[in-house]
Amino acid sequence: MTIDTLRQVPLFESLDDDAAKQLCELLETLDCEAQKVMFRAGDAGDAMYLIERGKVRIYVQATDGHEVTLTDLGRGDFFGEMALLDGQRRSANAIVAEDARLAVLSREHFLSFIMGGNPNVALEMLTALANRLRHTDELLRHSTTRNVNEEEAAHLTMADRAADKIAEFGGSWKFIIFEIGLFLLWVLLNTWLLFDKVFDPSPYVSLIPFCGSFCGLQAPITMTRKTPQGNKTRLGPTLITR
Repeated sequence: MTIDTLRQVPLFESLDDDAAKQLCELLETLDCEAQKVMFRAGDAGDAMYLIERGKVRIYVQATDGHEVTLTDLGRGDFFGEMALLDGQRRSANAIVAEDARLAVLSREHFLSFIMGGNPNVALEMLTALANRLRHTDELLRHSTTRNVNEEEAAHLTMADRAADKIAEFGGSWKFIIFEIGLFLLWVLLNTWLLFDKVFDPSPYVSLIPFCGSFCGLQAPITMTRKTPQGNKTRLGPTLITR
């Protein structure tokens, strides 16, 4: 890598000629074919890469198995820099998207370069890391469109949805008012309005089993579907949202 090419990388554009020349001597050139995996999440990290030409894709594997691309990098970009700072394992996967030439800077050489009087490079790297974290946050904010309850709702059957509606009504004040109104209407019809044509004369023997059956059917639906606040408390695999 030449000094002019090195200065196309934002991290090193402010280096003077002597520092840029010193860094170029620490770099190793690596030619890579498309689809070459540079590293995977969990691999030991001991170097960062500068892209002279070609493209590299950075991605992670979601829990459901599909790949989520974090960014596509091209000439002048860099990746793998977190390993230089903390020496920890890789946090994402890197694969060559098209034939590329990379410059490799090991952690050992990076630390010796910083200690040799170039601390501003470390500051530039921290700034770049902060920008990438912001980009990742924005990516996640736009890609995470449904919460756990919405995922659950997407798999409900028609019977489940109907039960949820019944449960929502059964756990509300509307249901209580409906029960009181039904009770008063029953008594009213069988006391004053129908006179000798009553279908359930006092003491309204049929009213008690009718209400009992109605509430008996309503209760288990309410208990196994939703609470009045809309929290799911289903039997079997339980999903609780607070």
